[in-house]
Amino acid sequence: MVEYTYLVLRLPRGTTRDTARQVLTEHAEHGGWELHRVRLYPDGSRRIQLRRKIIRQVRTF
Repeated sequence: MVEYTYLVLRLPRGTTRDTARQVLTEHAEHGGWELHRVRLYPDGSRRIQLRRKIIRQVRTF
């Protein structure tokens, strides 16, 4: 079974789409995160949930 670790970002109301895209691109390229869920609230703020796989090492002898 695949396990993930999650990161939640909150972007305030005045954040433009271009700025949000830049933030997500940085996390994806440098941290290995992928987009899992985006929630846009009525006040204009965004809650973004990113995830990445947990890779477990198996001991070999």
